[in-house]
Amino acid sequence: MKLLFKFILFFSRIPLRFLYLISDLIFFTIYYIVGYRRKVVAENLQHSFPEKSPEERKKIEKKFYINFCDYIVETFRSFTISSNELRVRVQHLNQDIFHEAKAENKNVILLAGHIFNWEWYNALATIVPQQNSFPVYRKVQSGFWEEKIKSLRNRFGNHPLEAREVIKHIFKNPNDGNSVYMFVADQTPHHSEVTYGLNFLNQKTPAFVGYDKLATRMDFAFVFCDMKKVKRGFYQINYYRIYPDGEKFVEHEVVRKFYDLLENTINKKPDNYLWSHRRWKYQSAIKVMED
Repeated sequence: MKLLFKFILFFSRIPLRFLYLISDLIFFTIYYIVGYRRKVVAENLQHSFPEKSPEERKKIEKKFYINFCDYIVETFRSFTISSNELRVRVQHLNQDIFHEAKAENKNVILLAGHIFNWEWYNALATIVPQQNSFPVYRKVQSGFWEEKIKSLRNRFGNHPLEAREVIKHIFKNPNDGNSVYMFVADQTPHHSEVTYGLNFLNQKTPAFVGYDKLATRMDFAFVFCDMKKVKRGFYQINYYRIYPDGEKFVEHEVVRKFYDLLENTINKKPDNYLWSHRRWKYQSAIKVMED
């Protein structure tokens, strides 16, 4: 593992224009030779877009693998990329939202999906007026890679929090407008943790609802991250405030609104979503299903 990480660090120092040549090679290998999860991707696309023709879905599938391979080399680059380069490559729009939340003395809960490249949110910590930035991550089994993932997300002044710790951390600390918590909120809950589901991309979808407890119990500023790939190596994120229909959020309201916004983002550029994940494997475990 240490040797592999040294290999990754070596590649992380190569300029992206050369890493994209490696991305092209990876694409050819996993798409045409290995066929990495092509059945999973094809099934996910078929169920999500039944109205599209097989030719349209095939086109999305191929573009997805191109974007996925770019994501791989961009993640390598993330270990050593500078905040200045990230600021050039990732444009953050509608930043006033963060200043408004700070003026309201409300901490910010950022809700993002697995839209490429979500790993490049990290430099946001150098831009927002909030003093504390907490990327939320899922613990991995390997202690070695756990440390490396934390170091990756600990860059630029971030303080990564493991998913099982974040709710306790939030309730223990003041809601004073000085903190931003970053959730990749379309994670698939483990079978034993599935309690709620909704219709997302034409399918019954188990939904992670940890952040819903925050919406119904505390007055935070919830913000959706609408990420778009402008061109190779360049992204644009537009931030949208999510408001309750009434005075405060009711149970599962913020979850439904997040998934509606995410579905809209995916429909505009479906090849930029992580289709290789088995997101719908625990449909049968849903206990409460939203219409």
